[in-house]
Amino acid sequence: MECNRSIPPSHHPHSADPKVPIGRVCRLWGVQIRELSIPDAYEITPKQFGDDRGVFLEWYRFDRLEEAIGHSLDIRQANTSVSKRGVVRGIHFADVPPSQAKYVTTTRGAVLDFVIDIRVGSPTFGKWDSVLLDDTDHKAIYIAEGLGHAFVALTDDATVSYLVTDVFNASREHGINPVDEDVALVFPDAAGELILSPKDTDAPGLAEAAEAGLLPTWDAARAYYDSLNNRK
Repeated sequence: MECNRSIPPSHHPHSADPKVPIGRVCRLWGVQIRELSIPDAYEITPKQFGDDRGVFLEWYRFDRLEEAIGHSLDIRQANTSVSKRGVVRGIHFADVPPSQAKYVTTTRGAVLDFVIDIRVGSPTFGKWDSVLLDDTDHKAIYIAEGLGHAFVALTDDATVSYLVTDVFNASREHGINPVDEDVALVFPDAAGELILSPKDTDAPGLAEAAEAGLLPTWDAARAYYDSLNNRK
């Protein structure tokens, strides 16, 4: 494995500071794994093998991801969503521990996938980064426990598949309004008119969620990551 420090690009004033060299780029046997400007979130770019029949790629390898994040994922559930162009899903997160780590890719169409740092006390609290997931580059995004997740569909029938480390538990799931001005996600023109669910738009903003004690903390998240890294 070859890893280099990288300076991630800035997407928006509310995205993490591009001058802070948080990320790493790891090349693992043809797979490139790049840490985003939000700590503990990664972009995965697989190597594609094409011929006159089509294309083959490995969209998930537990061992290669483990070398980047420090532990293997204990996958407990796999989800698929299909969305019209303009649909926004998120911002969603779960209580830590155990929360849910997510490994997300798009098998049809395209989405812009957002990771939002909602861990109180994090050096990038309230900031976000994004990755274009589509059926051309077949990228994936890894989002650690305690981070917020959202995406917007850029095409009709955008099909997103998720591997997650715990089953859905409604009592531990929470949301933040995806159009909250404090988070200030930037939705591209390609999304067209946004389609949002009442559940997501009725969710509190970031400041309200913090005041209500709903958000995970940086210290609790780091302690949980350490427990996973030290797991036998």
